[in-house]
Amino acid sequence: MKRYILKRVVQGIITLVGVSIVVFLLIHLNGDPVALLLPAEATPEAHAALRKELRLDEPLYVQYGIFLLNALQGDFGTSLRWNRPALEVFAERFPNTVLLASAAMAWSLLIGVTMGVMSAVHEGNWIDRIARIVATVGQATPVFWLGIMLILLFSVKLGWFPTSGIGGPQHLVLPSLTLGLAFAAGTMRLTRSTMLDVLDRDYIKLARIKGVPEHQVIVRHALLNALIPVFTVAAMDFVVLMSGTVITEYIFNWPGVGGLVAESIFARDYSTIQTTLLVLSIVIVVTNVIVDIVYTYIDPRIELE
Repeated sequence: MKRYILKRVVQGIITLVGVSIVVFLLIHLNGDPVALLLPAEATPEAHAALRKELRLDEPLYVQYGIFLLNALQGDFGTSLRWNRPALEVFAERFPNTVLLASAAMAWSLLIGVTMGVMSAVHEGNWIDRIARIVATVGQATPVFWLGIMLILLFSVKLGWFPTSGIGGPQHLVLPSLTLGLAFAAGTMRLTRSTMLDVLDRDYIKLARIKGVPEHQVIVRHALLNALIPVFTVAAMDFVVLMSGTVITEYIFNWPGVGGLVAESIFARDYSTIQTTLLVLSIVIVVTNVIVDIVYTYIDPRIELE
């Protein structure tokens, strides 16, 4: 186990270095931030002075080396847009995104796993057909349209929830439900597929022959084994939710990381973009390692070595 974890950590470090290089080079193709920080009438001397102050006059490899060295010390630079430490700006938004992603994942698992199990258990009948139709429509529905429809129905017409912003639990319902429904369709299809495969195994047939109650066969013998690939996809979906919620956050005016990335790109705020992408990359690498380790507790047959 220790050898495997060490190997994954080394692979993760190499991955993070590669990501940092790619991100550093790509965002520098977006233009010169000095042009945004200074007024249009600024002199070339003022441009040169600010570029030197920000060390943007150095070669790219020098700029990258400076950034990497500072990052290892916990200094990700100063946000050009907010004139504050970039890590501090990110830290303010990140908990909001984690909260939104966690609630959305709860919706996704609750709806997706429930529908997937019901569809597999009732394969071929009307419940299965309706569940598959709902999943297909769910995967084809754009998130922005779904969010707007939920606002019109539950906020404008029924008045049950606020239209946007962040505050109490009621503000979290619609944005998390929007994302949760978008991911629930895929969760449902995967759960149904794995459940059908497990239900066809010999040990399931043997349990039924022995007279084990059907609900125990479904829950204790079939579902626990079928959830292994669902758990894998859910872990990756959670990472995607934390890094890909720009549209939903914009529709519901939710102050999260997605909106921060969009604002930083438009402002050419190099430090904030680098900080956000690198921290999210760390989350992805750590999540992968944790998922692999948890596998051994879900299914003891899996040997990491």
